[in-house]
Amino acid sequence: MTGRRKKPLKILAIDVGGSHVKCLVTGRRKPVRFKSGPTLTPHHMVRKVLKITENWRFGAVSIGYPGVVRRGAVAAEPHNLGTGWVGFDFQAAFGRPVQLINDAAMQALGAYTGGTMLFLGLGTGLGTTLIVDGAIAAMELSHLPYRHGRNFEEYVGERARKRHGNKRWRQDVEQVLMDLRQAMLPEYVVLGGGNVARMHKLPPRTRRGRNAHAFKGAFRLWESDITRRP
Repeated sequence: MTGRRKKPLKILAIDVGGSHVKCLVTGRRKPVRFKSGPTLTPHHMVRKVLKITENWRFGAVSIGYPGVVRRGAVAAEPHNLGTGWVGFDFQAAFGRPVQLINDAAMQALGAYTGGTMLFLGLGTGLGTTLIVDGAIAAMELSHLPYRHGRNFEEYVGERARKRHGNKRWRQDVEQVLMDLRQAMLPEYVVLGGGNVARMHKLPPRTRRGRNAHAFKGAFRLWESDITRRP
């Protein structure tokens, strides 16, 4: 007698950003979203997610968080959202198993095609991740001192783009990319985030990421052949 096939796990992917929270579930093509911002707390986020996905069925949750994540838990409050994220029990809030990962690392995982890859997320801030032979090293380079007493985010973040204009911003992105490439020696670089569309021409061994990579990475988190390390 042949047993019944086990249905594939349906996953709710949540990409938490500084301006929007985007959600997609396995089997759907178009994500839904709502605004985030400096007052968004994890309680508000969960409540809004459950409201806009009330007709979706899913058995597990993947969350891309814009900040430091250690061993699957929030390790530091975000710079562009509200407070209360450290110690918040997402699994209890959703009532389902949850995988939590840095948002840049989640998008990087979706864009990864092997070898050593450096991912830079150009959004509200700067997301950075290095993947070496499948092992993810999520980093917090955005607030690391860079030049003239300013950090990386102050050169390539959204505020810098608005302050200096697109032309100067593109030049700074290219300089930051070159400096990080020399330091980390990746085989290729992926530029993701909402502002990558403002880059007209990319340097050699650099390609564009897509918003869909964040959701692809969220789904891949539950695949048994993906190796993840803190």
